[in-house]
Amino acid sequence: MSPVDELTRPQIDELLRGEVVGRIGCRDGAATYVVPVIYAYDGEAVYVYSVEGRKIRAMRDDPEVCFEVDRYDGPGSWRSAIAWGRYEELDPVGAERARALLRERFAGSARRPGPTGDGGTPVAFRIVLSEVTGRRRSPA
Repeated sequence: MSPVDELTRPQIDELLRGEVVGRIGCRDGAATYVVPVIYAYDGEAVYVYSVEGRKIRAMRDDPEVCFEVDRYDGPGSWRSAIAWGRYEELDPVGAERARALLRERFAGSARRPGPTGDGGTPVAFRIVLSEVTGRRRSPA
């Protein structure tokens, strides 16, 4: 069995830029809440456009969150990155930047980014990353 290796910061950035779905981990009172989101990454923060709901309420109450992405590369081969950061709701200018990053990211894709769910109030936010770590395992 091959060892688990640490990813370098450039490798972590490549993984964050390359994936489409990430998972936000936050605290909702005493409960831990993990939710998948479609995102864009600019090298400093992940940008998300969503609707108001449980995750938004939880992050407003406790803005210190975790963000995770992973990639399965085949039997015995995977990569993952975990980032810690702070939730920040975006003003109209920031929200337009988030939409632009997401549009650029998904240009030509059948998947159009934007809020999904029950038709709640749209919320654009970013998670400014303060610490990242990553690991990988490759077949021997």
